Amino acid sequence: MTAVREAIALPLLFLTVTLLGGLRIADRAALAPPPLFALVLSVLLLGLLVRCGAFAPLRLLHRSRPLLANVNGLIVVGALFLASAQAFNVATPESGLPRALFNLVFLVLLANTIAAAPDRLRMLRSLLVIFGSAFVVKFIVLAALSQPAETPATRALRILFEGITLGSVTQDVLHPATGYVAFFTLILYLFGLVLLPAADQTVSGGHDGRHRHSQPRALPARDLVDP
Repeated sequence: MTAVREAIALPLLFLTVTLLGGLRIADRAALAPPPLFALVLSVLLLGLLVRCGAFAPLRLLHRSRPLLANVNGLIVVGALFLASAQAFNVATPESGLPRALFNLVFLVLLANTIAAAPDRLRMLRSLLVIFGSAFVVKFIVLAALSQPAETPATRALRILFEGITLGSVTQDVLHPATGYVAFFTLILYLFGLVLLPAADQTVSGGHDGRHRHSQPRALPARDLVDP
């Protein structure tokens, strides 16, 4: 990993996700901190990234690296943690039963993926499906149900959903720009995950044919000088 990616690209990407993930657009723009449960999900996701070899913290934080390099590595880890929390925040409905269901589903999916321990590529694909599905449900399905009913069919569909969910399925009507900002935020976050320093991978000779991760190597100090 080059010095430009470690010192500039990764912190800039994840700090941008942190900012946009907390952006709330209404009559005026406001920044909202991530909820407590999003922080819990962020911890689980970081553990999943490490377990699957998609993120090797020892390549950013190691005693063989200079002090300045370790400080920069700590900034990357902190920005990744906050960006992960805001990614869950932006993909989760704001209130009601949908918010509780989304949080539960995120928790179960992360725990199941940690237990399965897929390789890096499968894990990244899984995250793409998770965040993509959450985006569609929140910003397309729930947003459509929350719009004012203009036709008899729309009103009947809303009554049906409100009867099933005790009236808690609808959300506040979102600003037209909110979905576009959320889409860009999630794409930027997933791109940042691809750029993370990964563990070295070697193919084992086992019968299952799965990839095994060797011990991650610390990023040499010379990589911080020569981009």
